[in-house]
Amino acid sequence: MDPFDETPRGGGEGLVETTEAVAAVDARGLVTAWSPGAWRLLGYGPSDVIGHPASLLLADDPPAADLRHAAASQSWSGRIALRHQDGRRLDADLRAWSTLDADGQPQWFLMHSPDEAQLMKWAFELSPLTLAIYDADGRTVRINAANRRLLGLEADDQALGRVVEDLYGDAREQGVPSAPAFSEHVTETMRRVAATGQGIRYEVSAPMAPGARELTWAVNMSPVADPSGRVYGVFTAGCDITEQFEARQRLALLNEAGARIGTTLDVRRTADELAGMAVPRFADFVSVDLLDSVLHGGEPLSGPVDGTIALRRVAHQSVLEGVPEAVVALGAVDTYPDYSPPARALASGRPVVSALGDSDFDRWALSDPARAARVRDYGFHSVMSIPVRARGTTLGVAVFVRRRPAPFAADDLALAGEMVARAAVCVDNARRYTRERHSVLTLQRSLLPRQLPQQHAVEVATRYLPGSSQVGLGGDWFDVIPLSGARVALVVGDVIGHGIHASAAMGRLRIAVRTLADVDLAPDELLTQLDDLVIRLAADGSRADGTGRYGGSTDGAGTDEGAERTETADDMGATCLYAVYDPISRQCTIARAGGPEPALVRSDGTVELLNIPAGPRLGVGGLPFEATELELPEGSLLALYTDGLIDARPGNLDELCRVLARRSGHSLDSTCGTVLERLLPTVPTDDVALLIARTRSLGPGQVSSWDLAADPSVVAEARKVASDQLMHWGLEDLTFTTELVVSELVTNAIRHAEAPIRLRLIQDQSLICEVADGSSATPHLRRARTYDESGRGLLLVAQLTDRWGTRQTPTGKIIWAEQSLREA
Repeated sequence: MDPFDETPRGGGEGLVETTEAVAAVDARGLVTAWSPGAWRLLGYGPSDVIGHPASLLLADDPPAADLRHAAASQSWSGRIALRHQDGRRLDADLRAWSTLDADGQPQWFLMHSPDEAQLMKWAFELSPLTLAIYDADGRTVRINAANRRLLGLEADDQALGRVVEDLYGDAREQGVPSAPAFSEHVTETMRRVAATGQGIRYEVSAPMAPGARELTWAVNMSPVADPSGRVYGVFTAGCDITEQFEARQRLALLNEAGARIGTTLDVRRTADELAGMAVPRFADFVSVDLLDSVLHGGEPLSGPVDGTIALRRVAHQSVLEGVPEAVVALGAVDTYPDYSPPARALASGRPVVSALGDSDFDRWALSDPARAARVRDYGFHSVMSIPVRARGTTLGVAVFVRRRPAPFAADDLALAGEMVARAAVCVDNARRYTRERHSVLTLQRSLLPRQLPQQHAVEVATRYLPGSSQVGLGGDWFDVIPLSGARVALVVGDVIGHGIHASAAMGRLRIAVRTLADVDLAPDELLTQLDDLVIRLAADGSRADGTGRYGGSTDGAGTDEGAERTETADDMGATCLYAVYDPISRQCTIARAGGPEPALVRSDGTVELLNIPAGPRLGVGGLPFEATELELPEGSLLALYTDGLIDARPGNLDELCRVLARRSGHSLDSTCGTVLERLLPTVPTDDVALLIARTRSLGPGQVSSWDLAADPSVVAEARKVASDQLMHWGLEDLTFTTELVVSELVTNAIRHAEAPIRLRLIQDQSLICEVADGSSATPHLRRARTYDESGRGLLLVAQLTDRWGTRQTPTGKIIWAEQSLREA
């Protein structure tokens, strides 16, 4: 009420109804205004007092000093005796102050407020807080209206003298399951406060009526003690903080969702994490359905999706074990008609909230008997359908369903929308990663040998297993390269780094190794040449990035992409193990540039890690590589592998030796499978390349050799011994060509080289003719003019044989030529 309001008053008009008693008295001492509070206080109606002297309301005359003080001042307060309408005396505290009325005449306003005890009583009773006072024994002394409503009590006397267990026992009988636990908590806390004299503040969810929304309260318990500190009881005050508590819960859930959704670059795992975050704290059932193209890394649809659409169930979660309410099984496809809430959400690109009783929801539910039965049996009533969208593309839809009493509200929609938005970005990242991983894996598999070449020197089995590293696939590779003289080269390597750059570098190195192997370089020399190549490739890549010729930038644009290329080029390096096995001498020459040691299983089953000197990784430069020669008995196993195999778990190197020892007599293919199964997790974190070779040998009956003098007359003898050997092997059909090849190669050795000269024939998958001499000069094909008498020998050899070439030896060189035995 504004006591200085000068609007005309009469009969209490203009006075706001209040618990306070207010009256106005003019200069003549007549009452001019009378409030409803004054009517309630003294029992006089407005017509009984307005226009009458105010002195009639006094039970005693005020002291003369009070009158003089009031007349000399603009305000006055004091205690005065008033006469009630029923004649009884009423002592009241009055406040009076002077002001002018609308005519400029002085008037007094008189106000009486309830006494302190009455105010305290009203404050306790009408407070929105749940207030209660308990004695030292826990019996209820006083309880306010808010607390009675919480307990379902109508009158104050229903609670007085009763302990907490009795009060909440009524709630338990009404079907509130949490009432006993809540009452025990309150009782225990009350006893602690009474015993320690220390107040306690805590938050608790209070039991409500069956089916009603659960409320959260912040409760303060404080001791009721005298000045000496003796505790006589406990005072409790509870404040409804349900909205604040739910807001905190939503924020905590959102923060947790940011940490737990998108932990992997797997689409299904990300969708399952979204569903798991929402159940049970936010919804009772959640499903995530995505477009098929998303699961395979394809491009999703741009913008909203109109009409009927088919989606694949990727994840769902439920508060019920086994998700019995799911209509669509995981991995199955369901078709959503255009009127269904999920399809409407996809069409609009915005969330759709629907409930039981909505025409579209009911129509969708009734269109499928199974779905209608689930809605009926499990009591679903509130549904949110939120499109899963990221970067302007539609990926699918997430559906949140509740059976709990409270339907989805606006805050729930905001929370679910934020969770889905975060998950959508993670799903799209996983989709992009799946696409890139598929591309890199396709590239990598195309660069690896599709099938191993036919050769007799070793029996080989291989495995390549891509890792699950989120940075991409690595550059591991293996190779089997047939060499001249029935020999074979075995290669295992690993390009440092991951992703498409590593795969591309792996392809270039594999081609380089094959090219250098064709030159028939020794293993240590081959690694030296390969090391120089890697250094040049890294330098070329850095220069290309610096000039922007490969799409880099020199003016700041595209900095991230350019930085990525520069880093890839500068960090380019690789490990490589190169082994050459000769089935005739059973000698194996091995050199390695970093990487793990190979394992050798001898024919008696003993396993040995070969102490091959570990040269620097490729790309370091300036350091030598060393080759090791060892003799391998026929039937020995040689295992070559990359570090992804032994680094996957501690102790894998010892386990590898044990597996190889037990599997030495088994098939190589099954041995490879057992090694990967025993040493690797289901999905390894790094790429793994494994090559296991079982050595074979060519017996004396398949190899013949002759030492020849450096005399032209031995050419006829060489043709004769070669012809006889072919007859012995049953290869007479190759006699003419072989005699011609032997004649030309021996003649060239006698004319252009030096002793010692040696002829060797090898019967393997092809007939191999080799002529060794003491010169390191390499012959070359040349074009002979019409009247030249020489220069056609190697041309004839090249035309009459399948392959020919030269290789260097410690004492000179060997010229060789091969003929297919299929023709024989």
